[in-house]
Amino acid sequence: MFAIESNALSKVYRSGVFRRQEVGALREFSIQVETGQIFSLLGPNGAGKTTFIKMLLSLASPTSGTASVLGVRLPDVRVRHKVGYLPENHRYPGYLTAEQVLRYFGALGGAPAASIPGRVEELLNLVGLAQWRKMKVKRYSKGMMQRLGLAQALMNDPEVIFLDEPTDGVDPVGRKEIREILRDLKIRGKTVFLNSHLLSEVELVSDRVAVLDKGRLLKVGTVEELTATGQSYVIGISGSLPEPVIVAAQAFLMGLSQQGETVTAECRTTAELNRVIDLLRKNGVEITSVTKQRSTLEDSFISLIAREAQP
Repeated sequence: MFAIESNALSKVYRSGVFRRQEVGALREFSIQVETGQIFSLLGPNGAGKTTFIKMLLSLASPTSGTASVLGVRLPDVRVRHKVGYLPENHRYPGYLTAEQVLRYFGALGGAPAASIPGRVEELLNLVGLAQWRKMKVKRYSKGMMQRLGLAQALMNDPEVIFLDEPTDGVDPVGRKEIREILRDLKIRGKTVFLNSHLLSEVELVSDRVAVLDKGRLLKVGTVEELTATGQSYVIGISGSLPEPVIVAAQAFLMGLSQQGETVTAECRTTAELNRVIDLLRKNGVEITSVTKQRSTLEDSFISLIAREAQP
């Protein structure tokens, strides 16, 4: 059973005079998220990410297609007891303290009254807010509010956690701590569904990533699959390239370039890579490493969106 699954899911909003104008927020969207994964959904503003999460939370109904969370066919409000949600722009009454916010959400989620104090204590320590538990949240910084929001999303010990921009406004140390929390949730078998514009953060923590644009799924895979650049390799060497290597590379139309003690080799096949390695060894070049070159997740994301925008 998948933690989250959608099949040809579409959502069309109607507006204008007599509601004749259609806006397709999501189009034939199909994904599968395995239990215990950290899965990230990426896309520019207006891509359909929030619409998708609303349907998974049974806050909106699909126009066509199906979706399920933990095997429950949606929409079904009963699934909310098994999920946690941190929206992007969450707000809490400013006169409440962090402790009071968590107690309120614990009661709202139906947690046994006797278990709430212990759970509040555990989560305040987890997100690093224990010493500010009595401070009114109107005095909290943006980063502190994000930490409190994460604690709120975990209050009912959910099986699936939806997080929308969880590290927005959080300092580098705090982002690292939140990444560790997400990894710990994964180890405990929880499923984390993440939306974030901080692609460097997504790259560090995600098992799989989906790219969405204009309501359509462009690509889905592991971070390694999305960032692979093809047949470009970085070869670490000791010293400089001998002249015979440069001449031979030109004769065989091999793309070799050196910067410091690294050589970048443009190879169309693995056989060509082996030919480059054989050429280097034959000429007495000591090879210290061979690494397949990859772009960043941000580079790959921008490239995918740019290709989609082309006529």
